[in-house]
Amino acid sequence: MTNMSRFAYLTSRFAIKTLSKISKARINIHGKENIPENASVIFVINHFTRIETLIMPYYIHHLTGIPVWSLADYELFKGALGVYLDKVGAVSTKNPDRDLIIVKSLLTGEAHWIIFPEGLMVKNKKIFEKGRFMISSPEGKHRPHTGAATLALRTEFYRQRLHNMGTEWPDEANRLLTLFKIDSIESVLEKSTYIVPVNLTYYPIRARENILNKLAENLVEDISERATEEIMTEGAMLLSGVDIDIRFGEPIRIRDFLCNTVIEKDISGAMCEINFDDPIPSRQIMRRAAMDIMERYMSSIYSMTTVNHDHLFASLLRLMPFKKIDPHDLRRRVFLAATRNLHKKVSSHHTSLDANQIPLLTDDRYNKFKEFITIALEKGVVKTEENMLIKDASKFSSVFDFHRMRVDNPILVMANEVEPLISLQRVMRGLAWQPAFRIRHKISEYLKNKELIDFEKDYEMFYIEGESKSKHVGRPFLLRGASRETGVLLVHGYMAAPLEVTGLAKYLAQRGLWVYCPRLKGHGTSPDDLANRTYRDWVESVDTGYAIMSNICKQVIVGGFSTGAALALDLAARIGDIKGGFAVCPPLRFQDLAAKFAPAVDAWNRLMSAVNLDGAKKEFVENTPENPHINYFRNPISGVKEIEELMDELEPKLPAIEIPALVIQSFKDPVVNYKGSRRIFQLLGSEDKQYILYNFARHGILLGEGSHRVYEAIWNFIKQL
Repeated sequence: MTNMSRFAYLTSRFAIKTLSKISKARINIHGKENIPENASVIFVINHFTRIETLIMPYYIHHLTGIPVWSLADYELFKGALGVYLDKVGAVSTKNPDRDLIIVKSLLTGEAHWIIFPEGLMVKNKKIFEKGRFMISSPEGKHRPHTGAATLALRTEFYRQRLHNMGTEWPDEANRLLTLFKIDSIESVLEKSTYIVPVNLTYYPIRARENILNKLAENLVEDISERATEEIMTEGAMLLSGVDIDIRFGEPIRIRDFLCNTVIEKDISGAMCEINFDDPIPSRQIMRRAAMDIMERYMSSIYSMTTVNHDHLFASLLRLMPFKKIDPHDLRRRVFLAATRNLHKKVSSHHTSLDANQIPLLTDDRYNKFKEFITIALEKGVVKTEENMLIKDASKFSSVFDFHRMRVDNPILVMANEVEPLISLQRVMRGLAWQPAFRIRHKISEYLKNKELIDFEKDYEMFYIEGESKSKHVGRPFLLRGASRETGVLLVHGYMAAPLEVTGLAKYLAQRGLWVYCPRLKGHGTSPDDLANRTYRDWVESVDTGYAIMSNICKQVIVGGFSTGAALALDLAARIGDIKGGFAVCPPLRFQDLAAKFAPAVDAWNRLMSAVNLDGAKKEFVENTPENPHINYFRNPISGVKEIEELMDELEPKLPAIEIPALVIQSFKDPVVNYKGSRRIFQLLGSEDKQYILYNFARHGILLGEGSHRVYEAIWNFIKQL
């Protein structure tokens, strides 16, 4: 057995190394602390692909240092493959000594075991029906197998009996040791038996033709359709890149299930030999205990499913009672599912759900919706008609070929996988049935409150006595309009705060428009906060503001001042539904000397950090603001560098902006070169665009003398829209 286990490990390691050279799979292991030490363990694992049978023995051996064996279908033990399986520690399901071999190796602790309680690959992920676990298969439906629980109970039964007989009836103890071919009783008594539930979740699931299909077709004559499906699905996941989350659940101690007077009487029964398959009085009680253990490990396995965006999209698409679905509405519902109490409803979720989910409401820049809807369209689950999705409800109710399911209807596979998560399903049903206007209202309220809470947290964290302004300067705000037809997203500038654009905001609100003024991250608190931010943080702040306005008003106009103007243009370049945009003093080129030296100073700072000379770094330069009641007095060099990067990112996007646009600039602006804003205007792809140049001798033209002339120009532009 030792030689066999060594060969198994070496073979698995070779296979994993070979696979890793061609695979782009990312394997993430969670909960390894749940594997008990100095114990005999049966790992019960959900079975969706053949990948589990290859990687799990390797990774469990790597974590425990103990060989891992498994059961295999008896039909596989033929020819060379059968010889190979024998050598890597697999045991045929029809081996007459199967149970004896498993129990013996668990008693001694010479090997752990892997058992798939579903009994086969569940390709359709349909394992839950009418509130209980029920496995779908080509032969019909069946309950999950209790084999793992039964073997664990039998192992611990004989372990406890050997413990008792060792002192009360040594002859029986020696007879059992001979039966199991065990040399020493000490190796048995020092261990305990556990079952550890394990969940594997794959994301994304995509089945497509791949290089492995071509190889199989060339090397194997008359390849079966079943084999083709498996190569398409599993090959595509490995070659195109898939996240495999492996989660080890809390161990189930089997000894706890033997605390029954009838079972204890059999364990301690002296003067009565008990052979391996002898009927004993406690057999029925043990069977009931096995059922209880099975329910426990099945619940644990599927409660650990790593919930991802595909699960949320697929579940809502199935549950929504409408045939015609607005894709933006579907994205809004998934946003709420992904943000509101998700962590309380599921024990495990994909890391992508830890990130900011605002892109679901804006440009989908991580392609979560695009990738899902592409596969849904490809498989005919939905079709498009006049910018709407038309759902084929039969794709969620018809019976599909079991072995073709992953290829023909992966959307239903995704939805099936999270059916056992009762709390999540309750949330999804609630979201699916709510009217669209309620969804929009919930999103706008949630985001408004979140932005206020975030501001309070940042203000408290970065507050500097004598330097931070009062809270009303930095707090984001919303002004209500006369109707929900048009809203304006108005973005303040660098080192400033929402108060900077309050005058224009009130002017527009008095004319019936809704106006939301977000706070850019790092602003309205202290320069130390700003020094830790990137322009991507500011982009997310603007995106959040757009999400708020677009869920309140039918159409949104975006605009901003200085860096806020650049961010407004960046938003317009990414979002197709914006009605128009205006940019006041957008900073393509700087006049300020500090800005010109910022890249060099930033490089110096990074060099000093690399050589651990933080004291030689120059992180801030003094700032003499036009509006000292709003602006910071210290300018972080890193912040200026971020503006440069923002503009480098924005410039090539400008030709893609085709909405009506207005650019306003001050000719004698001491901060932003008017030639830069003129260049922005020229690059805009809009046919309807205006450029207005005022002769103000300051940068902040939205405040102070003459600012109402700028307000009027912006209002006239909006009226024309």
